[in-house]
Amino acid sequence: MISFIIPAYNEELELSSTLDAIRGAAAGAAQPCEVIVVDDASTDATPEIASRADAKVVRIDRRQIAAARNAGARAARAEYLFFIDADTRITRTHVVEAIAALEEGYAGGSARVAVDGFVPLWGRILLRLFSSVYFGFNLGAGAFLFTTRRSFDAIGGFDEQYFAGEEVYFSLALKKLGRFKVLPEPILTSGRKLRMYPAKQFLRNFFGVIVGGPRAARSRARLCLWYDGKREKHPA
Repeated sequence: MISFIIPAYNEELELSSTLDAIRGAAAGAAQPCEVIVVDDASTDATPEIASRADAKVVRIDRRQIAAARNAGARAARAEYLFFIDADTRITRTHVVEAIAALEEGYAGGSARVAVDGFVPLWGRILLRLFSSVYFGFNLGAGAFLFTTRRSFDAIGGFDEQYFAGEEVYFSLALKKLGRFKVLPEPILTSGRKLRMYPAKQFLRNFFGVIVGGPRAARSRARLCLWYDGKREKHPA
């Protein structure tokens, strides 16, 4: 069985499509599953939408992505753990290829990323350049990560020192256990951050975290791209 774990904060617009995609992907791959939505202090209909879709709702009040993923893992019953962001769509191919990788002995993995809807030119250029470098280092995208319960427990889960970039440290920890696989088939995730922020603001915050390194990611205060809660009002 697979446990699909979805950290969520005010995701009423995106969550239903994400849940539908997960159910369809698991059914297409003939894999039994459970779906866990970790509601991290939402003020909208996120938990109600999850409940109506027969997902297990775990409630926390941390406003931290790493903590939400860890809370979901603690509630999970399956040996295979898939972490999927609430604005991300996966397909049967991702499930089939991820399971195959884990059965071949990989410690974990991720997938390349495509974004939905309109994205300004600067955003498309940034995404292409960043993806070339990031996936060139064989690191996992936070929107989609998979591993086994054994490997997750062995590395201690996601490092809650970090409010952003925790997927990098998660990937590096898994790579110390064994091989790490980035699937070539891209997941589809929301391009909302590239649409909602002016280029100057986005780039200043984005590269500020990269240049600042681990210290910059240990406080929520300067991570508005991740934590200011801005959401689109209509689907892309």
